[in-house]
Amino acid sequence: MRQQTYESAVLINASLDDPQIEGVVSKIKETITANGGEIREIENWGRRRLAYMVNKSKIGYYAIFRFDAPTTIISKLERFCNLDDHILRFINIKLDAIALEQIEKNKVAPVQVIEAIIEAIEPPLKIAEPEDE
Repeated sequence: MRQQTYESAVLINASLDDPQIEGVVSKIKETITANGGEIREIENWGRRRLAYMVNKSKIGYYAIFRFDAPTTIISKLERFCNLDDHILRFINIKLDAIALEQIEKNKVAPVQVIEAIIEAIEPPLKIAEPEDE
């Protein structure tokens, strides 16, 4: 069966406890792997304020899944997300080669970013010599 690369962004009700949120994330992982998918990466963005209320919630927990799977998995994943009351919103996107390249290009080690920022804003040190009076 033909494999495609997908990205799913899931918005989970943030009023849940952390173990409950992890339970929802693990159920999504199980749904993907049980239907022939292989997870590449999971990004937990955590709790964030929403731009507008969704199902009477002002805050949501974001989780992003990148995975390789057969094309038949999307309908099963959408059905699961529609039936789970803890999932407020979701979107599934098929990633092409250009999108995958861009994702890899945007991955930069945090240490490298911090070092670059420090070099850019930190003035060179000057040793002050005592003035002769």
